[in-house]
Amino acid sequence: MTDNIPDIIDNLAGIEPGSKGAALRARRPVTKEGAQASWRALLAPSDTSQFSLLERFAVATFVAALHGESEIASFYAAKLAGEETGAALPAAVKTAAAEGAGTGPYGHYPAGPLSSEDRDGPVFTVQATEKAVLGPRLSAALEHAHLLVFHLRDAEPQALDRLIKAGWSTTGIVTLSQLVSFLAFQIRVVSGLRVLNAA
Repeated sequence: MTDNIPDIIDNLAGIEPGSKGAALRARRPVTKEGAQASWRALLAPSDTSQFSLLERFAVATFVAALHGESEIASFYAAKLAGEETGAALPAAVKTAAAEGAGTGPYGHYPAGPLSSEDRDGPVFTVQATEKAVLGPRLSAALEHAHLLVFHLRDAEPQALDRLIKAGWSTTGIVTLSQLVSFLAFQIRVVSGLRVLNAA
């Protein structure tokens, strides 16, 4: 069961009781509790009818890899392997993440002062070989996750239409977007805590 981890951020950051990291986190108990509650809601939910655990761990593995966090990606890949009976799907997620790697953010703002920050970048599409393993639904989820990680400025209604056509419900799409957002938060917190804990 995913929810047997007392605190996911402490776990991923390698924070032990009595460490500097533990003392820092103790200063913000509400934030700590909120992060753990988000973990439970998104990655140990009671209802997976709109977004399976396998899909959640596949997206988490992919997003962590896009952020360049190999240790966190490996953690979620192990969770994915626990939901999957073969090696093909985890391998396809890993390949897709390597193909989608970048240094964003990319995209364009409406004409105005922020236009100076416009930056072109590749639009990610799951390749046919990986799509054959992932299927249309998970392929669309990874493409949407890539959009949110690297091309948030370019998000448009058509992106949601692609998910709906691939079989995602409105509830599933909202949860998918929440998961990608939570992972970005989690990854940044873990990265910062590792540095502070080691200082």
